[in-house]
Amino acid sequence: MVRFIFSFFGAILTFVTLGLVAGVMMIGAVFWMYARDLPDTEDLANYEPKTISRIYSGEGRLIDEFAEERRLFAPADEIPELVKQAFISAEDKNFYTHKGYDARGIAAALVEAVKSRGQTVRGASTITQQVMKNFLLGGERTGERKVKELILATRIEETLSKDEILELYLNEIFLGQNSYGVAAAAQTYFNKTLSELRPEEAAYLAALPKAPSRYHPVRERERAVERRNFVLREMHENGFLDAETYQAAHTAPLRSVQNGDYQPFSASLPSRDYFTDEIRRQLSRDFGEAEFFGGGLSIRATIDPELQAEAAQALRRGLETYDRDRGVWRGTGETVDPAALADEAAWRAALAEVRVPRDIALDGKWLPAVVLRVEAQRLVIGIEDVEGTAEVPRKDIAWMKGDFFENFKPGDVVHVRRMTADSDGSFIRWTLRQVPEIQGGFVAMDVNTGRVLAMQGGFSYQDSVFNRATQATRQPGSSFKPFVYAAALDSGYSPATIVIDAPIEIDTGEGIWRPRNSSNKFYGPTPLRTGIEQSRNLMTVRLAREVGMETVAHYAERFGVYDRLEPYLANALGAQETTLYRMVAAYAMFANGGERVEPTLVDRVQDRWGRTVYRHDTRRCIDCDTPELAEGEAPQIESDRKRVMNAITAYQLTSMMRGVVERGTAAGRVNLGVPTAGKTGTTNDARDVWFVGFTSNIAAGCYMGFDRPRGLGRGSYGGSMCAPVFNAFMKVATAKYGGGPFKVPPGGRFIKIDRYSGARLPDDAAGPNVVAEYFRAGAEPIFGLGGMIDGGFAMGSDLPLFEPGEDAPPVDMGEEVTTSTGRKATVGPKANFGTLSSGGLY
Repeated sequence: MVRFIFSFFGAILTFVTLGLVAGVMMIGAVFWMYARDLPDTEDLANYEPKTISRIYSGEGRLIDEFAEERRLFAPADEIPELVKQAFISAEDKNFYTHKGYDARGIAAALVEAVKSRGQTVRGASTITQQVMKNFLLGGERTGERKVKELILATRIEETLSKDEILELYLNEIFLGQNSYGVAAAAQTYFNKTLSELRPEEAAYLAALPKAPSRYHPVRERERAVERRNFVLREMHENGFLDAETYQAAHTAPLRSVQNGDYQPFSASLPSRDYFTDEIRRQLSRDFGEAEFFGGGLSIRATIDPELQAEAAQALRRGLETYDRDRGVWRGTGETVDPAALADEAAWRAALAEVRVPRDIALDGKWLPAVVLRVEAQRLVIGIEDVEGTAEVPRKDIAWMKGDFFENFKPGDVVHVRRMTADSDGSFIRWTLRQVPEIQGGFVAMDVNTGRVLAMQGGFSYQDSVFNRATQATRQPGSSFKPFVYAAALDSGYSPATIVIDAPIEIDTGEGIWRPRNSSNKFYGPTPLRTGIEQSRNLMTVRLAREVGMETVAHYAERFGVYDRLEPYLANALGAQETTLYRMVAAYAMFANGGERVEPTLVDRVQDRWGRTVYRHDTRRCIDCDTPELAEGEAPQIESDRKRVMNAITAYQLTSMMRGVVERGTAAGRVNLGVPTAGKTGTTNDARDVWFVGFTSNIAAGCYMGFDRPRGLGRGSYGGSMCAPVFNAFMKVATAKYGGGPFKVPPGGRFIKIDRYSGARLPDDAAGPNVVAEYFRAGAEPIFGLGGMIDGGFAMGSDLPLFEPGEDAPPVDMGEEVTTSTGRKATVGPKANFGTLSSGGLY
């Protein structure tokens, strides 16, 4: 009997033993099978999560952020113990003791699931397992994934330290509101850094990993507080919080940005504008979108915030002035349901949802408003963020055409701003405003480095993100003429060279082209200087023909105005499109004496580890490492810029363009108190108007026109519309950065000439017609008609010289003339306003 009993139990023991061995072997086989193709955990040691890229001003102020996943990477040693303790208490209290998985937790979860017959299934994943799931696996809930998770968790524990694993977890985890990682979440929910978090705030963040949307601080407030308090209780029981701190945190209200208790972090940033968006566009192209939006780049922009604000102000004022002069009311095109107007809460809620620009500041901030009632002598309006109601008197809209009651209806959404007294800033009334239909761009940059100090690509970024400074290709018109003159000056011509101002006919193969001057007059032989000062089209075409359009095209391409300029004569008048950005950069090369500059919006780019991966300024400082310099002596910077034009040519052209400002097409529009040069531009029918100019250290340019080009109307010129914008901006710029005389290069000498006739004058000559021109030494020009340029076109044998004054009588074009080949011909009738003309007019 005893033997039977031993035999029976022996058999059972053997069976159990064999079963256990088989089970272990089966489990081992399963683990071996799943472990064959698992990812390499070594990759996590070099993990670089997607991180916010940030743009800073030159003063180091944060001005914009870009991110696909809003994450601020925080190294383990910079994450406070309080935050670590909160997440460990909530997710994995045995984190520092287990080997990647928590057997007790798994067993407890199984028991609970069995007891509840599957109704209660709680997670038993450790923080290490969650790291494996988030980084190397997927989120599917399968047995296979859990097995792989366990295998990888044990492996990573052998590869990384506990703090390194926790660092990965706390930086990768999604915590709602597009916030990834604890640093971004602290900013999103509380507008605080991690070190500023209170225990109840850290506990709330630790409550979110399970399901962020289920614990929203406003919509799911009660559930969120309950979960937060559970985390606090766990922290207390685990010894991380003393009783007093626990009680204070447990009873504290749940305060958050979403509930309006704190200002959102975004409120500390300026509104996104054309400058930072252009940086986004350019760096996404240069570094790739993935690196820009997820590489954690630190970008130092060239922007000067003060000048940027002035650029926006000056351009907006110019655009609004034109728009109000037209007298057409268009409004925003947006409305609020009139049924909501009777209830203030209803119309305020509806107005807040309307998409209209809220980034406009011109003589004060523009605010959205809704028309509540249209009365005989006033509009009653409700204004966003302004208590009660307000009114706009009828006299405020006297500038508008059309009937008062036809222009406005209840429910119309409009813009208003406060009108204040100039003397003391006291409030006068609310005044209606509208975003102009006309658009434009403005760019300003340092002439020596190409650093863009200000850029405005339109009236309002929120109204239209299209950047007209860099993306709009428009005809530059007469603002292109300096490149024709520069090519001529570099080819041996001088400011005193005589060019014929007379009619021209060109057979284009598709018809006869008859360019004309804006004044519709012809002035005969005229010095080069006067030709650019008064923007003579006919002189420019003759000069381009004489120099050769291939030469002009090559010159424009060297300056970067075009990648390829088609060598047609019409393009000498600015008929081929380019961008304002390119034009200003090219003018900067005139200002700095003819050296190439590469325009840039970025000084430096650093990666997430602080390594410089791009630096714009590649110049070398010769004696920056010298311990001591003589008193008053500055370090010497060695320029590495290439020369694109002769320095004497650059100075001659600059001197001629100073004449444009002082007595030419921009006279009376630009008055800065420092030497200033520039050129106006107006295309056919005034579809585009330009002014590009510079001082000794800053070049700036303005362009205006409709996005779908059409004429701007009579009286629209670059000098009347864009030059005032340039002047307003440069007054602020020169007050800050100064401005001095343009540097005179060696190798030449000044000779006084008559600016009307080009004749040489005595050295002691004086008067309004006297100008001191700079000529190359040893290359004294032929003065007078001996060096007259006709460009190969027909010209008169007895044309008068250009007489002083704009009212000089036009040449009689009905006479017989001598062509450049010596033949006789009769000049056709004078061109009229209906004559076809490509390119610039004035």
